[in-house]
Amino acid sequence: MIQVGHLSKDFRLTRRQRREHGPQYKNAKTIRAVDDVSFECKAGRVFGLIGPNGAGKTTTLRIISTMLKPSHGSVTVAGYDTLKQPQEVRRHIGFMTAQTALYDRLTPTEMVQYIADLYGMEMNHFEERREKIFSMLDMQNFSDRRIARLSSGMKQKTSIARTIIHDPDVVVFDEPTTGLDVMTARRIIELIRACREEGKTVIFSTHQMSEVKLLCDDLAIIHEGRLYFNGSRDQFEGQMKEATYEDEFVRLVEEA
Repeated sequence: MIQVGHLSKDFRLTRRQRREHGPQYKNAKTIRAVDDVSFECKAGRVFGLIGPNGAGKTTTLRIISTMLKPSHGSVTVAGYDTLKQPQEVRRHIGFMTAQTALYDRLTPTEMVQYIADLYGMEMNHFEERREKIFSMLDMQNFSDRRIARLSSGMKQKTSIARTIIHDPDVVVFDEPTTGLDVMTARRIIELIRACREEGKTVIFSTHQMSEVKLLCDDLAIIHEGRLYFNGSRDQFEGQMKEATYEDEFVRLVEEA
């Protein structure tokens, strides 16, 4: 489970950043990327954090994953406080983001085993998990090729395999299908569903409303750091004033 309570995050602005953000930030020292956000992600359900680019999705996920510290508020992951018990949170979480680099000289098998070794996984458990994940993501035909020679889709699969090799209770995906072909995106969607079936807590960010309809049990819409909807998919559909998810998303963001 993930519990986020009144979460806010401020970033200091340089002189150049103040100019880039416009005249309203001329005398500002900070900018608020996340503003008083609260939500809960439950085990065995998929939670979608939805918003346009720059909405605050990645910042929120990085705080959940202990990569950033909040300015205000609190986050607990699997019962552990991200500020007071960050090491315990990291043991129970898997975090995938496109900004995390892979080692080009390693193969997918070596990359994933390296992460497994960091978590102290026993070899028989590692081999069992690797076989299951590589099969699910259709990675066998490139598992022993150097990462530098892989396509973007193959690298994304490798990144996801690395994220979940240690069988975490909580899995965080930051826009996992962005820029991927249809077949690769479908494999990743199937894996997210499998994580739900295994009773894991899953949160993922996206701006693709088609993925929300396919995957989400619960969702929150974030824009300019603030939440404008937080509830189940049924509740979202119940308050819709537009015919499609995409049009309803646009309506909510424009009203915000």
